[in-house]
Amino acid sequence: MSETNRALRSDAERTVRTILEAAERVLSRNPAASMEQIAEAAGVARTTVHRRFASREALVDAMAAWATRRFAAAVDAAHPETTPPLVALYQVTANVLRVKLDWGFAMSRALSSDPEVARVHADVEERCHRLFARAQETGVLRTEIDPVWARRVYYALMHEAAEDRDPDADADALAARLVDTLLRGVGTGKGLG
Repeated sequence: MSETNRALRSDAERTVRTILEAAERVLSRNPAASMEQIAEAAGVARTTVHRRFASREALVDAMAAWATRRFAAAVDAAHPETTPPLVALYQVTANVLRVKLDWGFAMSRALSSDPEVARVHADVEERCHRLFARAQETGVLRTEIDPVWARRVYYALMHEAAEDRDPDADADALAARLVDTLLRGVGTGKGLG
């Protein structure tokens, strides 16, 4: 590939990313926003947006795919298969929260019919399953706890933490609070009796 072609491709990729980021900002505030509003926020002509994305639905699908790739990369960056389980749990949580906080609108659409998006989510879920199994094997999670239940609670906590939508939210602090809640709960340890 020539230098000119590489430069043109790089410029096109930057334009697409700019549009996707602007669409996330605009649609997070107003899910009914028009392509024209998105183009304005991206600093490009409406025709540029339409040239890259045939329809609003195509743009939202591209956002979901983009966010899903960021989601998978966030999990990869934590090295959940090789990092000690407790460290991996904190790191995966912080990394994924960053994606969910930055790409909340797109992530809420990420369970689309796109087979690639579904494949990535299935892969991440399987990796989470293995991480929780390792956490049980090493004593991070109690052995008598149903790992499926533990993951469902974890996902619910993750969802609630991401719904915070505080623009100044610190993903590391949220992750620490979330994992602490998962591992220690919110009770005093006293039972009903």
